[in-house]
Amino acid sequence: MTSQVGFAGRTYVVTGSASGIGAATARLLRERGATVVGCDLAAAEVHADLSTPAGRQSLVDQVSEYGPIDAVLAIAGGGKTRLLETNYFGAVATLEGLRPLLALSPAPRAVVVSSTSSLAPADERIVLACLAGDENAAVTYLESDPTAGGPTGGYGIAKRALNRWVRNVAATDEWAGSGIALNAIAPGVVDTPASAYIFADDNVRKAVETAAPQPFGGFPGKPEWVAELICWLASADNRFVTGQVIFADGGSEVALIGDRHWR
Repeated sequence: MTSQVGFAGRTYVVTGSASGIGAATARLLRERGATVVGCDLAAAEVHADLSTPAGRQSLVDQVSEYGPIDAVLAIAGGGKTRLLETNYFGAVATLEGLRPLLALSPAPRAVVVSSTSSLAPADERIVLACLAGDENAAVTYLESDPTAGGPTGGYGIAKRALNRWVRNVAATDEWAGSGIALNAIAPGVVDTPASAYIFADDNVRKAVETAAPQPFGGFPGKPEWVAELICWLASADNRFVTGQVIFADGGSEVALIGDRHWR
């Protein structure tokens, strides 16, 4: 049984709260006694477009009006356009922009959603431009060579850069040194509106399932399964986990790369 102590009385900011994993996470948090400030393009407490600098600043400004917060869950992503802008720069801007508010909490936590698409080959120039905060260069590189992202395109590149960003900053004074746990969750294929195109075509579904098998739990996964892990990592009960990229993917990552990290 999940402890309610780690949620009750806490305020959570959830981006992408209107659908998919974000909606499942917001629902679980509210059921467990937390206050949720949902952020999305519509149907949320805060309306903001994370694909633009102005939209990112608007999110930070609007959330700041709610006062102190205890956790930021940067779940918004996906999309068919402006993939680097939303999935990397929008997520990082959300976390960095709200970090001062987080630092006021007695148990601050942050979680960002990556993807198993981060395992795909990626143009290192684009990844490094993302990590350097050079949005114009990253987008220009991608637009000049649409094949640079491999089979997952800008989405996979953004998620790969996001994994590296978490690993680079989680142990710094600004995050762990300030008592803020920062982790990433990398889901496999989950039954959400963003992945609906996969299930609309039997050939696409078979190709994706073959390329990224999910031997535990099946294909596709359910948003609630990922949301459970996000909720725990963002709760006050998480006292010792930070800087991790956790693959919640039915075994896809281990099936694809085995023990490569430990050789």
